[in-house]
Amino acid sequence: MSAVRPFGRTLCAMVTPFTDDGSLDLDGAQRLATHLVDRGGCDGLVLNGTTGESPTTTDTEKTRLVEAVAEAVGDRARITAGVGSSDTRHTIGLARAAQRAGAHGLLVVTPYYSRPPQEAVEAHFRGVADAVELPVMLYDIPGRTATRIEPVTMTRLAGHPRIAGVKDCAYDVLGTSKVLSDTGLAVHSGCDEMNLPLYAIGAAGVVSTVANVAGPEIRAVLDAHDRGDNAEAARLHRRLVPLTELMMAGGLPGAVTAKALLNALGLPGGPVRGPLQPAGPERTDGLLDALARLRRAAPGPVPRPGSVEVTS
Repeated sequence: MSAVRPFGRTLCAMVTPFTDDGSLDLDGAQRLATHLVDRGGCDGLVLNGTTGESPTTTDTEKTRLVEAVAEAVGDRARITAGVGSSDTRHTIGLARAAQRAGAHGLLVVTPYYSRPPQEAVEAHFRGVADAVELPVMLYDIPGRTATRIEPVTMTRLAGHPRIAGVKDCAYDVLGTSKVLSDTGLAVHSGCDEMNLPLYAIGAAGVVSTVANVAGPEIRAVLDAHDRGDNAEAARLHRRLVPLTELMMAGGLPGAVTAKALLNALGLPGGPVRGPLQPAGPERTDGLLDALARLRRAAPGPVPRPGSVEVTS
């Protein structure tokens, strides 16, 4: 993998499939991962993130998920494991377990709730990166953690040999531009509506929740930009807006909307764990309609509910 893109380019923030009784579905996870990589346009998967319902999975479940997915697709996609917590020691333990399980990289969120100052934020990330041999992607999402990784902090952290990237959910184009200008960090858009804007100013790729069901369409935006067809990239980006809005800004978390679509399409997803609640029939129908309209605007067949063939 290129040093410029140590985590890949088109990364899916993959849901964590559960069985009907709420147990971890490792077979489903392998089938979904295989689908996303072989047919879904993704060259990387992020496991145990927000969309993967990491607040409600145990440490053992997190490790087993990484092992299963790495076994299924680790030879042809980059596996980045979410290991963040509000406790530095706990995060280091999760990071070491993910490394042993076969992850290629680590996603480490800013410590949350305790609202540490920037010096403590920096020490947290350095402590994790010092403890492992994998590239680390910083996860900057102040809307959830209440603490920003300030651009100047990222610039200092970029000097660490294993801190290699950022998942950017800060909605601060100026700050992102400064990080891109001042460091060699592989910045990835972590918010689907920002995918093309950040890619256009030099981001290395995306970490997309929408890619659970529309990976080829997400990838097509980046492909168009890479070949210099900016007008086509913009058109393809705008075409994704209705689905993105319903999945990510319609009042339900992305894990809920992604699983509603995956379940309706016959792909592994299963229920969400509480406190999340499943999408109702009306919301699911709206999501399916938005996905169908997106696919009708693109070449290839429109998937119908329950009709998607899942490779094994």
